[in-house]
Amino acid sequence: MTERLNSWQPYALGLFRIAVGLLFACHGARALLGAFGGADGNGGTVEAGAWPDWYAAAIELAGGSLVLLGLGTRAAAFIASGAMAYAYFTVHQPEALWPIQNDGEGAALYCWAMFLLIFTGSGAFGLDRLFAGRTSAQEDRPERSPVAA
Repeated sequence: MTERLNSWQPYALGLFRIAVGLLFACHGARALLGAFGGADGNGGTVEAGAWPDWYAAAIELAGGSLVLLGLGTRAAAFIASGAMAYAYFTVHQPEALWPIQNDGEGAALYCWAMFLLIFTGSGAFGLDRLFAGRTSAQEDRPERSPVAA
């Protein structure tokens, strides 16, 4: 049974990455683009360049999109995990110790989910694997000697 489950691990990881990336990108789209009711619930957006809201939203949208696509997954997840750790400790944790008390569950979960992706990579269905396949295929080809003219 364990072997069977292990054989499906890259696919489960790929689906996990897609779900986390999509949901994370939606947070950024809400704040930057006014999607899903916007940052204020009325379709509004955060002010461009406003610290830290605009930068957090940019990381959420760009990082979430990259994680969703599985493109530069580890680097995008590293930045996103750090952003969520910063959000948790500067916004949520001063309100109360536990995430359930300070409304920081989302930041904590995204931080740990992205942290996991730093070490696991994109899994199946990611563009990282597609490009890695092309690179290794090119490296496997024998080098051609230049033709003398």
